[in-house]
Amino acid sequence: MLYGRTTEITAIDAVISRARDGAGGALVLRGEAGVGKTALLDLAASGGGAMRVLRTTGVEPESDLAFAALHQLLWPVTGLLDALPEPQRAAVRGALGLDAAASGDRFLLAAGVLSLLAEAAAPDGLLCVIDDFQWVDRASADALLFAARRLGAERIAMLLAVRDDTPVTGTASLKGARGDAPVTGTASVKGARGDVSVKGVPSVDVGGLAEPAAAELLGDAVHASVKRDLVALTGGNPLALRETARFLTSAQLAGREPLPDPLPGGAQLFGERVAALSEAARQVALVAAVEGDLDLVLRAADRLGAGRAALHELEAAGLAAVSGARVRFGHPLVRSAVYEAATPAHHRAAHALLAELADGDRRAWHLAGAALGQDETVAAALTRTAARARDRGGYGDAATALVRAAELTPAALTRAERLKDAAVAAWLAGRPGQAESLLAEAREHAGAGAALAMEIAQLRGRFELNSGSAAEALRVLAAGETLEMLADASEAASYVGDTAAIVEIGRRAAAFPEGFLRDVVTGIGAMLADGSGHGPLRRALARAGELEEAAEFMWAAAAASYLGEADLSAELVERAGRVARVSGMVGQLPVVLEFVATAERLAGRLAQSRAVSEEGLELAKEAGYRNTEAAHLANLAVLAALRGEEAACERHAREALAIAVPHRVGMRAGVASYALAMLDLGLGRHAAAHDRFSAIAAAGPGLSNPTVVWRSTPDRIEAAVGAGDPDGARAALAAYERWSAHAETAESRALLARCRGLLSPDAEPLEEALRLHANPFEAARTALLLGERLRRAHRPGEARAHLRGALETFQRAGAEPWARRAHGELRAAGESAPSAPATVLDALTPQELRIAGLVADGLSSKQIAARLFLSPRTVEYHLYKIYPKLGIGSRTDLVRLVVLQKAPASGQDML
Repeated sequence: MLYGRTTEITAIDAVISRARDGAGGALVLRGEAGVGKTALLDLAASGGGAMRVLRTTGVEPESDLAFAALHQLLWPVTGLLDALPEPQRAAVRGALGLDAAASGDRFLLAAGVLSLLAEAAAPDGLLCVIDDFQWVDRASADALLFAARRLGAERIAMLLAVRDDTPVTGTASLKGARGDAPVTGTASVKGARGDVSVKGVPSVDVGGLAEPAAAELLGDAVHASVKRDLVALTGGNPLALRETARFLTSAQLAGREPLPDPLPGGAQLFGERVAALSEAARQVALVAAVEGDLDLVLRAADRLGAGRAALHELEAAGLAAVSGARVRFGHPLVRSAVYEAATPAHHRAAHALLAELADGDRRAWHLAGAALGQDETVAAALTRTAARARDRGGYGDAATALVRAAELTPAALTRAERLKDAAVAAWLAGRPGQAESLLAEAREHAGAGAALAMEIAQLRGRFELNSGSAAEALRVLAAGETLEMLADASEAASYVGDTAAIVEIGRRAAAFPEGFLRDVVTGIGAMLADGSGHGPLRRALARAGELEEAAEFMWAAAAASYLGEADLSAELVERAGRVARVSGMVGQLPVVLEFVATAERLAGRLAQSRAVSEEGLELAKEAGYRNTEAAHLANLAVLAALRGEEAACERHAREALAIAVPHRVGMRAGVASYALAMLDLGLGRHAAAHDRFSAIAAAGPGLSNPTVVWRSTPDRIEAAVGAGDPDGARAALAAYERWSAHAETAESRALLARCRGLLSPDAEPLEEALRLHANPFEAARTALLLGERLRRAHRPGEARAHLRGALETFQRAGAEPWARRAHGELRAAGESAPSAPATVLDALTPQELRIAGLVADGLSSKQIAARLFLSPRTVEYHLYKIYPKLGIGSRTDLVRLVVLQKAPASGQDML
């Protein structure tokens, strides 16, 4: 029976009820050891009705074994794996040890876990119960939290119990509790991990029982005054109340004798029961404390001569029990009491015995537990364990294994190598702070290893570029001597907006043999130096058909962008995004999505761009990529500007600038400033927009970027003309002509013609631009300008067709300020019809619109799920909502209805 838990039970029931109705969610039960979290989970698991229940418990001895908890949780439903998209299925099978090969990408794996849980939820829903989440291995924890934050469209309820650092309060002084002295508590459970983050998941604090509930728990055998004292001294912790009462005499329970001062607490609650065991039972208990696998415990018991009788004794004492293939203690504090009752020598002996019996990763960890001093053999075994975890996507556990391996490594250079690898694993696990600390330690041990020191420096630069100061990244990377490091330095310089550095790096790269990467880096530098880089960039693009990796497509997109060919750049970005989603990019997907979102936005697909940026922002936060967060926030600011959402634009821009300016990420600071300028331009505030665009063009490194300046120049020219500054517009046009001199695509020529048309009294350049445009959104902007020109030239009949087409495009895109401007011009041209009604697609959310577009492209639900990191059932759920919104009943109807024009947009170094 549970006492005084109405609030907690109500919260749990609400999550489960919503999941049954198809609105899944997760809930964290947070509280100190012994407060009753497990009892609440037991009650929830028994009351799920027809819902399938999957359950696992974190166990400290397995907290460093990658995917141990996930294996236990998902094993009953592995028969459903065939329903998953192939990339997700392969990732999950690899993580669970069902296949030798795996992608190694934790985002792919996490999406696969979500999909498998969604399959397991059919037909009656699913309840996932994870106890002692603080002991769940990091690989499993990462995947489960990814799923927990994305259950809104699933029939899944997930409950996670997390132990706070706060210990059981059982050793408080009676005087202290009455105000005469400070209250002191026991230490928390030995080894409790403090790095478990459940940010983004709702939580309920499970505190001690209030006095009435605690009094009911203690029963009639305890005097009322004693109950009050026990509640005060234990904080109402149910375990402490029950176990403390076991220690008290009948006179103390009745209040005739004073309570012990201090009360027994923590390990003391179970210490006497452990001490009362036979020697054989204590030995077996210690083995079970460092290894929960039943088979290993039984084999170790036989080696010790204790046999199964010792395990039976533990069960009879109520300290442990056999559950399936595991030995579980009645409470984590029992394990703590067993562990603390033994000496360090006994601990090592237990690990040594288990190392003789175990194999694989378990053997490696037990060897480490038995080690006394440095031991290369043990360190090598742990390094192999780390490699296996890393190959399956368990980067956090790989980092832990490599750190321990480094501690055991005698040779300084080898220790530095392992610390460096640990830093990489920690980074890919989304723990940048730990990664930077490990890299600094690796640098200290690298000594005379010049090659290793250079590799460490390159990693440091990459870490800084993703999450720290882009200027510092540039400084570190520019000192490199390899082509790869110079390429990273060029990227960093582009992020900063340091044109001189990009040019110098390009000159240095020219000393290397011709090749794809060398040509891109050299060509970009030469383009910025004197416009002569078109040759190397063309050579690089000629190799586009040979490219396979997402990163290579991103470099190719940069080459196209610097040639001014926005459409080709966008095509290459989209290919990078597809590759990154289905093949894994070892944690770099949030970065790729920066450019995919921008391409969608520049093509006028504002809802799709918003959905990609929202997804990318979530992934960037999980990965710890602060500068990528700034990129997605800046893109969201531009989208809000185009939609005329002033408050949202200013908020997103402010958040982006708060990261980008101190981090010297001029590329992202420039885009955030561009958003504010576009807001003014769209709302007709030409003078304010002109001032902002001029400031972007004049901003130095760290506040803007050459490509931001180039890409915003057509808007700058429009603002200058509107603000009555033709000289400023002509100067901007001259710069834009120099940049676009070698551009060959139709869209690049269309934008240049539009810019010239803004400064020409004739309509011919705008008409030429309209004929050349391949991007419907940019075509609509040109049509609006042409319609305005024709109307003012007293040619309203010719103007109306252009204005009507522009209005329809802006309305489809959701660009409200531009639509209002086009509508006003259309009325002024003599068309008195009211604003065109919203299209039926406006009823869809950004995510629904993305799914509808992919259906129209002919993709199946599995293929869409693989693209969007969703489960196939989630895709079907969204389609179920889309059909009635659009008044249709099938995919065929949806394909007929949805016309998403795949227009080109600019690429890697885009706004």
